[in-house]
Amino acid sequence: MSELVVDIEKWASVEEKLKLRFGKIPDLQTIIFLVGHRELGQNRTTFTKEEKQDLMHVGVCKLLSQAGYYHFVSNDKDGWPHFEPVRGKQKLTGEQQELLLKQQIITYFEHL
Repeated sequence: MSELVVDIEKWASVEEKLKLRFGKIPDLQTIIFLVGHRELGQNRTTFTKEEKQDLMHVGVCKLLSQAGYYHFVSNDKDGWPHFEPVRGKQKLTGEQQELLLKQQIITYFEHL
């Protein structure tokens, strides 16, 4: 796997956009949740604990799908997106996954 490096200036730009929108810089988990919420595409503001976990999963899958680790399958009858892992991809350490997620968050927000 190539070296995982996050462009500090681009990451700061994403954080600044989110700070302007929400009044403070959200942590990585909150950003992943926001991606999941956006991908769900429903104008809901309240979720059960399980749904919040599901939104985090959707966010991670969406972000990692940009890097080829997951692929979108379909939306279920309730509109929730479902992804499957791509077989044969190299396993990531926790640190590598965090760096990859940050890279993909930058890409995600650049394409909004």
